[in-house]
Amino acid sequence: MLKVGIDTLAFYTSRYALDLAHLSEARGVDSDKYFLGLGQRIMAVPAPDEDVVTMATAAAQAAVRDIDLNTIEIVLFATETGIDQSKSAGIYVHDLLGLSERCRVVELKQACYSATIALQLALPFLRQHPDKKVLLIASDIARYGLNTPGESSQGCGAVAMVLSANPRILAFDTEYGAVTENVMDFWRPNYADAAFVEGKYSSKLYLNMLEKTWRQYHALTNRTFADHHHYCYHMPVPRLVEKAHQHLAKICGVDKLSDTLLQAHLAHSLEYGRQIGNSYTASLYVSLASLLDLTQEDLSGKRIGFYSYGSGCVAEFFSGVVQPGYQKVLNTVQHQKLLVNRIALTYAEYTAFYSFKYPQDGSLCEIPRYQTGPFRLVAIRDHRRIYEKQT
Repeated sequence: MLKVGIDTLAFYTSRYALDLAHLSEARGVDSDKYFLGLGQRIMAVPAPDEDVVTMATAAAQAAVRDIDLNTIEIVLFATETGIDQSKSAGIYVHDLLGLSERCRVVELKQACYSATIALQLALPFLRQHPDKKVLLIASDIARYGLNTPGESSQGCGAVAMVLSANPRILAFDTEYGAVTENVMDFWRPNYADAAFVEGKYSSKLYLNMLEKTWRQYHALTNRTFADHHHYCYHMPVPRLVEKAHQHLAKICGVDKLSDTLLQAHLAHSLEYGRQIGNSYTASLYVSLASLLDLTQEDLSGKRIGFYSYGSGCVAEFFSGVVQPGYQKVLNTVQHQKLLVNRIALTYAEYTAFYSFKYPQDGSLCEIPRYQTGPFRLVAIRDHRRIYEKQT
Protein backbone atom coordinates (compact mmCIF):
# COMPACT_ATOMS: atom_id res chain seq x y z
CA MET A 1 0.00 0.00 0.00
CA LEU A 2 1.17 3.53 -0.79
CA LYS A 3 2.77 5.24 2.20
CA VAL A 4 1.04 8.43 3.37
CA GLY A 5 1.84 10.67 6.30
CA ILE A 6 3.84 13.67 7.48
CA ASP A 7 6.17 15.21 4.92
CA THR A 8 7.08 18.35 6.91
CA LEU A 9 6.35 19.45 10.48
CA ALA A 10 6.73 22.79 12.28
CA PHE A 11 5.44 24.28 15.49
CA TYR A 12 5.12 27.80 16.84
CA THR A 13 4.29 29.34 20.19
CA SER A 14 4.02 32.79 21.70
CA ARG A 15 7.12 34.98 22.13
CA TYR A 16 6.12 35.45 25.79
CA ALA A 17 6.25 32.99 28.67
CA LEU A 18 5.58 32.90 32.40
CA ASP A 19 7.79 30.87 34.73
CA LEU A 20 5.41 28.99 37.01
CA ALA A 21 7.60 29.98 39.96
CA HIS A 22 6.09 33.48 39.59
CA LEU A 23 2.59 32.04 39.52
CA SER A 24 3.21 29.88 42.58
CA GLU A 25 4.49 32.93 44.47
CA ALA A 26 1.43 34.97 43.51
CA ARG A 27 -0.90 32.13 44.48
CA GLY A 28 0.91 31.40 47.74
CA VAL A 29 1.65 27.76 46.93
CA ASP A 30 4.85 25.74 46.85
CA SER A 31 6.36 25.78 43.34
CA ASP A 32 6.74 21.99 43.56
CA LYS A 33 2.96 21.77 43.18
CA TYR A 34 3.56 22.77 39.57
CA PHE A 35 7.10 21.57 38.93
CA LEU A 36 6.64 18.12 40.45
CA GLY A 37 2.89 17.67 40.86
CA LEU A 38 2.08 18.63 37.27
CA GLY A 39 5.51 18.19 35.70
CA GLN A 40 5.11 21.69 34.24
CA ARG A 41 7.70 24.49 34.35
CA ILE A 42 6.70 27.29 31.99
CA MET A 43 3.48 28.59 30.47
CA ALA A 44 3.39 30.19 27.02
CA VAL A 45 1.24 33.33 27.09
CA PRO A 46 -0.11 34.99 23.92
CA ALA A 47 0.14 38.76 23.57
CA PRO A 48 -3.09 40.59 22.60
CA ASP A 49 -1.98 40.75 18.95
CA GLU A 50 -1.29 37.00 18.81
CA ASP A 51 -4.12 34.54 18.26
CA VAL A 52 -4.78 31.11 16.75
CA VAL A 53 -4.52 32.54 13.23
CA THR A 54 -1.15 34.26 13.70
CA MET A 55 0.30 31.20 15.44
CA ALA A 56 -1.11 28.85 12.82
CA THR A 57 0.22 30.91 9.92
CA ALA A 58 3.68 31.18 11.50
CA ALA A 59 3.85 27.40 11.91
CA ALA A 60 2.47 26.82 8.42
CA GLN A 61 4.93 29.23 6.81
CA ALA A 62 7.78 27.13 8.19
CA ALA A 63 6.11 23.85 7.19
CA VAL A 64 5.64 24.86 3.52
CA ARG A 65 9.04 26.49 2.99
CA ASP A 66 10.19 23.87 0.44
CA ILE A 67 6.73 22.82 -0.80
CA ASP A 68 5.19 23.72 -4.14
CA LEU A 69 2.16 25.65 -2.87
CA ASN A 70 0.15 24.69 -5.95
CA THR A 71 0.15 21.06 -4.78
CA ILE A 72 -1.73 21.95 -1.55
CA GLU A 73 -5.40 21.39 -2.34
CA ILE A 74 -6.81 21.06 1.18
CA VAL A 75 -6.25 23.10 4.35
CA LEU A 76 -7.61 21.51 7.54
CA PHE A 77 -7.64 23.81 10.58
CA ALA A 78 -8.22 22.06 13.92
CA THR A 79 -8.98 24.22 16.95
CA GLU A 80 -11.21 24.66 19.95
CA THR A 81 -10.33 28.37 20.10
CA GLY A 82 -12.46 29.41 17.16
CA ILE A 83 -12.64 33.10 16.28
CA ASP A 84 -15.87 32.95 14.26
CA GLN A 85 -19.01 30.84 14.41
CA SER A 86 -19.17 30.65 10.61
CA LYS A 87 -15.91 31.41 8.83
CA SER A 88 -13.01 28.99 9.13
CA ALA A 89 -9.84 30.38 10.66
CA GLY A 90 -8.05 28.49 7.89
CA ILE A 91 -9.33 31.00 5.32
CA TYR A 92 -7.12 33.67 6.89
CA VAL A 93 -4.13 31.31 6.81
CA HIS A 94 -4.82 30.47 3.17
CA ASP A 95 -4.78 34.18 2.30
CA LEU A 96 -1.72 35.12 4.38
CA LEU A 97 0.31 32.29 2.85
CA GLY A 98 -0.83 33.03 -0.69
CA LEU A 99 -2.07 29.51 -1.37
CA SER A 100 -3.67 28.51 -4.65
CA GLU A 101 -7.29 29.42 -5.35
CA ARG A 102 -7.87 25.73 -6.12
CA CYS A 103 -8.05 24.67 -2.49
CA ARG A 104 -10.60 23.36 0.00
CA VAL A 105 -10.50 24.90 3.49
CA VAL A 106 -12.42 23.79 6.57
CA GLU A 107 -12.25 24.11 10.35
CA LEU A 108 -12.75 21.09 12.62
CA LYS A 109 -13.75 20.99 16.28
CA GLN A 110 -13.84 18.24 18.89
CA ALA A 111 -11.87 19.45 21.87
CA CYS A 112 -8.23 18.30 21.72
CA TYR A 113 -8.98 15.47 19.30
CA SER A 114 -9.87 17.33 16.10
CA ALA A 115 -6.36 17.43 14.61
CA THR A 116 -6.34 13.63 14.69
CA ILE A 117 -9.61 13.23 12.83
CA ALA A 118 -8.32 15.84 10.36
CA LEU A 119 -5.29 13.65 9.85
CA GLN A 120 -7.36 10.50 9.36
CA LEU A 121 -9.65 12.27 6.87
CA ALA A 122 -6.65 13.47 4.86
CA LEU A 123 -4.89 10.11 4.45
CA PRO A 124 -7.44 8.43 2.11
CA PHE A 125 -7.46 11.57 -0.07
CA LEU A 126 -3.69 11.31 -0.44
CA ARG A 127 -3.89 7.64 -1.40
CA GLN A 128 -6.34 8.58 -4.13
CA HIS A 129 -4.38 11.68 -5.20
CA PRO A 130 -0.69 10.95 -4.54
CA ASP A 131 0.41 14.05 -6.47
CA LYS A 132 -1.49 16.37 -4.06
CA LYS A 133 -0.75 17.57 -0.54
CA VAL A 134 -2.79 18.54 2.51
CA LEU A 135 -1.85 21.30 4.96
CA LEU A 136 -3.04 20.31 8.44
CA ILE A 137 -2.86 22.93 11.18
CA ALA A 138 -3.71 22.60 14.86
CA SER A 139 -3.70 25.88 16.80
CA ASP A 140 -5.08 26.67 20.24
CA ILE A 141 -4.92 28.85 23.33
CA ALA A 142 -5.64 27.00 26.56
CA ARG A 143 -7.35 29.47 28.87
CA TYR A 144 -8.86 29.04 32.34
CA GLY A 145 -9.96 31.50 34.99
CA LEU A 146 -7.39 33.35 37.05
CA ASN A 147 -6.72 31.58 40.36
CA THR A 148 -8.61 28.46 39.29
CA PRO A 149 -7.25 24.89 39.47
CA GLY A 150 -6.63 24.82 35.71
CA GLU A 151 -4.70 28.10 35.56
CA SER A 152 -1.24 26.55 35.84
CA SER A 153 -1.85 24.26 32.85
CA GLN A 154 -2.61 27.09 30.44
CA GLY A 155 -0.51 27.54 27.32
CA CYS A 156 -0.67 28.10 23.59
CA GLY A 157 0.83 26.78 20.41
CA ALA A 158 0.32 25.69 16.84
CA VAL A 159 1.57 22.79 14.76
CA ALA A 160 1.50 22.68 10.97
CA MET A 161 2.05 19.51 8.96
CA VAL A 162 2.21 19.02 5.23
CA LEU A 163 0.73 15.58 4.60
CA SER A 164 1.66 13.70 1.45
CA ALA A 165 2.23 10.40 -0.27
CA ASN A 166 5.74 9.01 0.22
CA PRO A 167 6.28 11.30 3.23
CA ARG A 168 9.75 12.25 4.39
CA ILE A 169 9.11 12.21 8.16
CA LEU A 170 6.52 9.62 9.19
CA ALA A 171 4.16 7.16 7.47
CA PHE A 172 1.00 6.20 9.35
CA ASP A 173 -0.27 2.67 9.81
CA THR A 174 -3.84 2.04 8.70
CA GLU A 175 -5.10 0.41 11.91
CA TYR A 176 -6.50 2.39 14.83
CA GLY A 177 -8.70 2.12 17.90
CA ALA A 178 -11.37 4.80 18.43
CA VAL A 179 -14.04 5.43 21.09
CA THR A 180 -16.72 8.10 21.51
CA GLU A 181 -18.72 8.70 24.69
CA ASN A 182 -21.02 11.59 25.60
CA VAL A 183 -19.54 12.91 28.85
CA MET A 184 -19.11 16.32 30.53
CA ASP A 185 -15.52 16.46 31.72
CA PHE A 186 -14.54 19.67 29.91
CA TRP A 187 -16.60 22.14 27.90
CA ARG A 188 -16.90 25.83 27.00
CA PRO A 189 -20.33 27.23 26.12
CA ASN A 190 -20.50 30.00 23.53
CA TYR A 191 -21.08 32.60 26.22
CA ALA A 192 -17.97 31.69 28.27
CA ASP A 193 -14.43 33.03 27.82
CA ALA A 194 -12.88 30.18 29.78
CA ALA A 195 -13.54 26.46 29.87
CA PHE A 196 -15.29 24.53 32.60
CA VAL A 197 -13.50 21.38 33.68
CA GLU A 198 -14.02 18.47 36.04
CA GLY A 199 -10.32 17.75 36.47
CA LYS A 200 -10.30 14.44 38.34
CA TYR A 201 -13.13 13.04 36.25
CA SER A 202 -11.39 14.10 33.05
CA SER A 203 -8.13 12.45 34.11
CA LYS A 204 -10.00 9.23 34.87
CA LEU A 205 -11.67 9.31 31.46
CA TYR A 206 -8.32 9.94 29.80
CA LEU A 207 -7.02 6.68 31.30
CA ASN A 208 -10.20 4.72 30.59
CA MET A 209 -10.27 5.78 26.95
CA LEU A 210 -6.59 4.90 26.59
CA GLU A 211 -7.38 1.35 27.67
CA LYS A 212 -10.38 1.02 25.37
CA THR A 213 -8.63 2.42 22.29
CA TRP A 214 -5.49 0.37 22.91
CA ARG A 215 -7.49 -2.86 23.21
CA GLN A 216 -9.15 -2.16 19.85
CA TYR A 217 -5.82 -1.29 18.24
CA HIS A 218 -4.13 -4.37 19.69
CA ALA A 219 -6.96 -6.64 18.47
CA LEU A 220 -6.53 -5.31 14.94
CA THR A 221 -2.72 -5.36 14.81
CA ASN A 222 -1.58 -7.88 17.42
CA ARG A 223 1.18 -5.38 18.21
CA THR A 224 2.45 -5.36 21.76
CA PHE A 225 3.67 -2.64 24.11
CA ALA A 226 7.27 -3.47 23.12
CA ASP A 227 6.52 -3.13 19.39
CA HIS A 228 6.44 0.66 19.78
CA HIS A 229 9.81 2.26 20.36
CA HIS A 230 8.40 5.59 21.57
CA TYR A 231 5.03 7.02 22.50
CA CYS A 232 3.40 10.42 22.03
CA TYR A 233 0.34 11.41 24.04
CA HIS A 234 -2.04 14.31 24.14
CA MET A 235 -0.61 16.25 27.07
CA PRO A 236 -2.88 18.31 29.34
CA VAL A 237 0.02 18.17 31.84
CA PRO A 238 3.18 16.01 31.67
CA ARG A 239 2.48 14.12 34.90
CA LEU A 240 -0.80 12.76 33.53
CA VAL A 241 1.05 11.41 30.49
CA GLU A 242 3.55 9.61 32.72
CA LYS A 243 0.69 8.13 34.73
CA ALA A 244 -1.08 7.09 31.53
CA HIS A 245 2.01 5.36 30.19
CA GLN A 246 2.37 3.36 33.40
CA HIS A 247 -1.32 2.48 33.06
CA LEU A 248 -0.82 1.29 29.49
CA ALA A 249 2.19 -0.79 30.52
CA LYS A 250 0.10 -2.48 33.21
CA ILE A 251 -2.70 -3.20 30.71
CA CYS A 252 -0.06 -4.85 28.54
CA GLY A 253 1.22 -7.06 31.35
CA VAL A 254 4.11 -4.92 32.63
CA ASP A 255 3.34 -4.57 36.35
CA LYS A 256 5.82 -1.77 37.02
CA LEU A 257 7.54 0.12 34.24
CA SER A 258 11.05 1.10 35.32
CA ASP A 259 11.93 4.79 35.47
CA THR A 260 14.63 4.14 32.88
CA LEU A 261 12.18 2.69 30.37
CA LEU A 262 9.57 5.34 31.18
CA GLN A 263 12.10 8.06 30.37
CA ALA A 264 13.24 6.23 27.25
CA HIS A 265 9.66 6.09 25.98
CA LEU A 266 8.55 9.59 26.97
CA ALA A 267 11.24 12.03 28.10
CA HIS A 268 11.98 13.69 24.77
CA SER A 269 8.33 13.86 23.71
CA LEU A 270 7.36 15.72 26.89
CA GLU A 271 10.03 18.42 26.82
CA TYR A 272 8.45 21.02 24.54
CA GLY A 273 5.14 20.63 26.35
CA ARG A 274 6.83 21.29 29.69
CA GLN A 275 7.96 24.62 28.26
CA ILE A 276 4.71 25.83 26.68
CA GLY A 277 1.84 24.24 28.62
CA ASN A 278 -1.31 22.80 27.11
CA SER A 279 -1.96 23.62 23.46
CA TYR A 280 -5.13 21.52 23.10
CA THR A 281 -5.40 20.25 19.50
CA ALA A 282 -1.71 20.89 18.87
CA SER A 283 -0.48 19.15 22.01
CA LEU A 284 -0.08 15.60 20.66
CA TYR A 285 1.81 16.84 17.62
CA VAL A 286 3.98 19.20 19.68
CA SER A 287 5.00 16.00 21.47
CA LEU A 288 5.96 14.44 18.15
CA ALA A 289 8.01 17.51 17.17
CA SER A 290 9.72 17.37 20.56
CA LEU A 291 10.59 13.68 20.18
CA LEU A 292 11.96 14.07 16.66
CA ASP A 293 13.96 17.19 17.51
CA LEU A 294 15.49 16.14 20.81
CA THR A 295 16.28 12.44 20.65
CA GLN A 296 19.87 11.65 19.70
CA GLU A 297 18.81 8.20 18.53
CA ASP A 298 18.21 7.61 14.83
CA LEU A 299 14.50 6.86 14.78
CA SER A 300 14.42 5.68 11.17
CA GLY A 301 12.21 2.59 10.87
CA LYS A 302 10.98 2.92 14.47
CA ARG A 303 7.26 2.72 15.24
CA ILE A 304 5.67 5.41 17.42
CA GLY A 305 2.41 4.90 19.30
CA PHE A 306 0.03 7.89 19.43
CA TYR A 307 -2.79 8.52 21.90
CA SER A 308 -5.20 11.33 21.08
CA TYR A 309 -7.88 12.40 23.57
CA GLY A 310 -10.51 15.11 23.25
CA SER A 311 -12.81 15.82 26.16
CA GLY A 312 -16.47 15.38 25.68
CA CYS A 313 -15.17 12.80 24.48
CA VAL A 314 -13.46 11.13 21.52
CA ALA A 315 -10.21 9.18 21.81
CA GLU A 316 -7.99 7.28 19.40
CA PHE A 317 -4.86 5.12 19.48
CA PHE A 318 -2.88 4.79 16.26
CA SER A 319 0.71 4.45 15.09
CA GLY A 320 3.25 5.39 12.47
CA VAL A 321 6.77 4.58 11.34
CA VAL A 322 9.54 7.17 11.11
CA GLN A 323 11.06 7.39 7.64
CA PRO A 324 14.78 7.17 6.74
CA GLY A 325 16.44 10.58 6.40
CA TYR A 326 13.71 12.37 8.37
CA GLN A 327 16.35 14.52 10.12
CA LYS A 328 16.99 16.46 6.91
CA VAL A 329 13.55 18.10 6.91
CA LEU A 330 13.10 18.87 10.61
CA ASN A 331 12.83 22.44 11.94
CA THR A 332 14.85 21.66 15.07
CA VAL A 333 17.05 24.77 15.07
CA GLN A 334 14.10 27.11 14.55
CA HIS A 335 12.05 25.40 17.25
CA GLN A 336 14.79 25.59 19.85
CA LYS A 337 15.67 29.18 18.98
CA LEU A 338 12.02 30.13 19.41
CA LEU A 339 11.86 28.63 22.91
CA VAL A 340 15.20 30.02 24.07
CA ASN A 341 14.52 33.58 22.90
CA ARG A 342 11.12 34.08 24.51
CA ILE A 343 10.48 37.11 26.70
CA ALA A 344 9.97 36.27 30.38
CA LEU A 345 6.83 37.87 31.80
CA THR A 346 6.35 39.12 35.32
CA TYR A 347 3.15 38.09 37.07
CA ALA A 348 1.74 41.61 36.55
CA GLU A 349 2.47 41.46 32.82
CA TYR A 350 0.84 38.05 32.59
CA THR A 351 -2.37 39.28 34.20
CA ALA A 352 -2.38 42.35 31.93
CA PHE A 353 -2.19 40.11 28.85
CA TYR A 354 -4.86 37.83 30.29
CA SER A 355 -7.21 40.73 31.04
CA PHE A 356 -7.03 42.33 27.59
CA LYS A 357 -10.52 42.24 26.05
CA TYR A 358 -11.52 42.34 22.39
CA PRO A 359 -14.70 44.33 21.73
CA GLN A 360 -17.94 42.38 21.78
CA ASP A 361 -19.98 44.98 19.89
CA GLY A 362 -17.94 45.43 16.71
CA SER A 363 -16.45 48.74 17.80
CA LEU A 364 -12.98 49.72 16.57
CA CYS A 365 -10.06 48.16 18.44
CA GLU A 366 -6.53 49.03 17.36
CA ILE A 367 -4.39 46.40 19.06
CA PRO A 368 -1.07 47.45 20.61
CA ARG A 369 2.06 46.05 18.97
CA TYR A 370 3.98 43.44 20.92
CA GLN A 371 6.67 40.94 19.97
CA THR A 372 5.10 38.35 17.68
CA GLY A 373 6.17 36.06 14.92
CA PRO A 374 5.88 36.87 11.21
CA PHE A 375 2.15 37.69 11.49
CA ARG A 376 0.06 39.75 13.89
CA LEU A 377 -3.54 40.73 14.61
CA VAL A 378 -3.62 44.47 13.88
CA ALA A 379 -7.18 45.50 14.66
CA ILE A 380 -10.83 44.64 14.82
CA ARG A 381 -12.87 46.94 12.60
CA ASP A 382 -16.57 46.65 11.76
CA HIS A 383 -16.65 43.16 13.30
CA ARG A 384 -13.71 42.10 11.08
CA ARG A 385 -10.31 40.82 12.23
CA ILE A 386 -7.46 42.48 10.38
CA TYR A 387 -4.12 40.67 10.05
CA GLU A 388 -0.81 41.73 8.61
CA LYS A 389 2.46 40.13 7.65
CA GLN A 390 5.43 41.62 9.47
CA THR A 391 8.14 43.19 7.35
